[in-house]
Amino acid sequence: MSTPDMNEMLKQAQRVQERMAELQRDLVSRRYEASSGGGMATAVVSGQLRVLELHIEPTLVSGGDRSMIEDLAIAAINAALEKAQASVQQELQQLQGSMMMPGPGDRG
Repeated sequence: MSTPDMNEMLKQAQRVQERMAELQRDLVSRRYEASSGGGMATAVVSGQLRVLELHIEPTLVSGGDRSMIEDLAIAAINAALEKAQASVQQELQQLQGSMMMPGPGDRG
């Protein structure tokens, strides 16, 4: 491998590192929302996988079915967490793909 190739690899690694730091900062402000029970329970989580909000429809609370409320809340939280994880995973895969160096015959 010649020196220019090594220099390009180092530059690319630095760009990836900068993008990772940017992504980590960005995750703090990201919000993912999901509902369950036809909107009876709604959860909002951050990109850091923290629960930020949980909304329960008043009609559900007035019905007094504690078990149903708990089940719907858990389902909404889990769905929101799955959205956040999928989004972050997709971005990490894109970032990983950008790290791939072209082979000797792959240059444009």
